[in-house]
Amino acid sequence: MADRRIRAMIESDLEQVLSWRNHPDIRERMFTRQEISQLEHQAWFAGLQRDPLRCALLYEEDGLSLGVITLRRLQGMSVAEWGFYRDPSAPKGTGFSMGVLALNHAFKSLRLHKVYGEVIGSNAASIGFHRKLGFCQEGLLRDHFETDGCYEDVLCFGMLAEEWESIKEQNL
Repeated sequence: MADRRIRAMIESDLEQVLSWRNHPDIRERMFTRQEISQLEHQAWFAGLQRDPLRCALLYEEDGLSLGVITLRRLQGMSVAEWGFYRDPSAPKGTGFSMGVLALNHAFKSLRLHKVYGEVIGSNAASIGFHRKLGFCQEGLLRDHFETDGCYEDVLCFGMLAEEWESIKEQNL
């Protein structure tokens, strides 16, 4: 059985995470689709280090880094928005394992009440991922995201701590 864990992202992870983020398969599914420069990435990480409401976690399997999860807590609340992407060459099932560990961390370690995320309507993989993990679709923002002169819907997903406990017991 694989040894899976998440840990805080550190500076020595930056180069690998940037290579994932700039991969065309990842960029095409993001709200920000331009290629990120090394300087922009370092500035993002420095800002993250100074902000107690945000964190970035690295997912590892058998000591190999395979993905990143970000959490941004809303000011004064136990609610956080999440984001994630995995190494484009990671094996099938990596995302689900990463999601399970991230949600366990969010609800147990960080003691969050809710995790939510937004997904571009054409990102069928991320929509399926949220549904497989047990997220509820909470909303639809019609024609909310523009890329290349075309508008797309954005789906809003949410998960409450008590829902996660029930889902884990029943399905995981």
